[in-house]
Amino acid sequence: MRRLALSDEILLTVEKPARYIGGEVNMKVKNPAEVDVRFCMCFPDVYEIGMSHLGMQILYDIFNRREDTYCERVYSPWVDLDKIMRERNIPLFALESQEPIKDFDFLGITLQYEMCYTNILQVLELSQIPIYAKDRTEDDPIVIGGGPCSYNPEPIADFFDFFYIGEGETAYNQLLDTYKEYKKAGKSRKEYLEQVALIEGMYVPAFYDVKYKKDGTIESFEKNNSVAPDKVKKQVEMNLSEAYYPTKPIVPFIKATQDRIVLEIQRGCVRGCRFCQAGMIYRPTRERSLDYLKKCAYEMLQSTGHEEISLSSLSSSDYSQLQELVTFLIEEFGSKGVNIALPSLRIDAFALDVMSKVQDVRKSSLTFAPEAGSQRLRDVINKGLTEEAILGGAMKAFNSGWNRVKLYFMLGLPTETEEDIEGIAILSNEIAKAYYTIPKQERNGKVSITSSSSFFVPKPFTPFQWARMINGKEYVERQRFLKSKINEQLNRKSIKYNWHEAQLTELEGVFARGDRRVSKAIYDAYKAGCLYDSWTEYFYYDKWMKSFEENGIDMEFYNCREREEDEIFPWDFIDIGVTKQFLLREYKRAKSEKVTPNCKQACANCGAKEFGGGVCFEEGLLAFDAEQDNTLEQVLAKEVSDESKN
Repeated sequence: MRRLALSDEILLTVEKPARYIGGEVNMKVKNPAEVDVRFCMCFPDVYEIGMSHLGMQILYDIFNRREDTYCERVYSPWVDLDKIMRERNIPLFALESQEPIKDFDFLGITLQYEMCYTNILQVLELSQIPIYAKDRTEDDPIVIGGGPCSYNPEPIADFFDFFYIGEGETAYNQLLDTYKEYKKAGKSRKEYLEQVALIEGMYVPAFYDVKYKKDGTIESFEKNNSVAPDKVKKQVEMNLSEAYYPTKPIVPFIKATQDRIVLEIQRGCVRGCRFCQAGMIYRPTRERSLDYLKKCAYEMLQSTGHEEISLSSLSSSDYSQLQELVTFLIEEFGSKGVNIALPSLRIDAFALDVMSKVQDVRKSSLTFAPEAGSQRLRDVINKGLTEEAILGGAMKAFNSGWNRVKLYFMLGLPTETEEDIEGIAILSNEIAKAYYTIPKQERNGKVSITSSSSFFVPKPFTPFQWARMINGKEYVERQRFLKSKINEQLNRKSIKYNWHEAQLTELEGVFARGDRRVSKAIYDAYKAGCLYDSWTEYFYYDKWMKSFEENGIDMEFYNCREREEDEIFPWDFIDIGVTKQFLLREYKRAKSEKVTPNCKQACANCGAKEFGGGVCFEEGLLAFDAEQDNTLEQVLAKEVSDESKN
């Protein structure tokens, strides 16, 4: 029988003790003494958020299918337990065996959001693992980073032994097999890392040196070990219907953020929005087969007892068999009390018909993400969404009984003007106005429009990675201007305006495009008490500013300057398939307000075709020449022609 790492006395004094005891439904149970490799998977945030992360569930399943490996989990202890563990010198432990993480072979940390960086240091310190990779010995676990933020790992590179760049299904078995061989042969940590560097997709920061120019930009990024590759190529699982998928996911005892079955229907996105990092780094778009998804749905409902299925995708409407899948799920499980959640849908007749079957129309709201208020700016960001389509979708929804709409926008997008900002207020008003064209006796009460604005952050591997980010003062000014314009609208009483705080997003900007020099500031801020930075009640902006000042970190340098076309970026050593030349071409098209067709309309030669599959190889796909605008017109005309034939 497992012995819990925390006494009853401690568990009774902390919030939600179920965060720390393990033993959940579908948790894997093995004898640690009977395996060759012990791997602890970490999500550096509170348990409820980490338990909702699909990537960790997939890797947990992959590792534990191996008889020679035991994969366990750990999450960031909440602040109450953090204090107790420090006072009593209790080492951080894994949920499954309740044994200290410092005794494991690997600690794999998911890098989902930049504002969790101090939580990474918390996990390392509470685990009694040296925070800096250079200080670790043969007795310490090997610390791996992976996930979206690993596409610019440099601000936290000093804390990791290596990073896995890409999707976890492809190379982890090779990494574990190699480790077993090296462990058995008694080889050193460095020798293993040298072998790791030979595996495609692996980045060992210690094997590279960075030099800087006097102006602060990077002069060179060169390897200091001959085994290290010049470019680290991301890993991509091309056949998703034959890949691992967790049909027995862990079911927590307490409510998680996503308390439902997650059915991943595809990876990647065809849309090509110029602000969206995920849309670029997860190319090419790949689908799971309908039969495979049906099988997974059956098995997951049976193994979990959940009463809701959520379809996971960057753009669910682009899944080619969506109608067949949704019809199957409704007919098969709807009568059994299972709800179907459909995020990331374009609001069209099919979507509204489906949602009316799976949602309580009177209680639910519909979500649109126009991102920008004017058509000009939507063309700049390549959103591919017209005002006509937005208003048309809203009217379809209103006529179907909905009366609540959520709208998401960004402030600070490249080339943004006051007219673009005012366009957010005007569009919000136009949607409310459209509702009131419905005869009063046919309306479902009053309309409610909630418009929210976030602060645009230029991310690596997007066309906007060269763009300047506005500062916090500018954002607040634009937010106030927008609020005043909303108050001028005829239907202002029907419009609620929400906005994100600027200070947190400024830090996110530094971490998103920062280099290795930022790591010391992160370390010092953590030591000064910064933790759970994404939680408003624990965010200490003054401590961060002090740490930046003491370490010579100029936030304006990282955030508020336009990059030169030939500047070396901290992440340029990573090859995501999508080329830098393509991204720069898209940035120039953005400045010219030119739209690029999506991947299903035509191939814009982004580079992702090198992976040999996905949407890039669909039959009849046209080639798009970005230098000739008339080609775009021909592509769009062909799409209209094809739709009319169908």
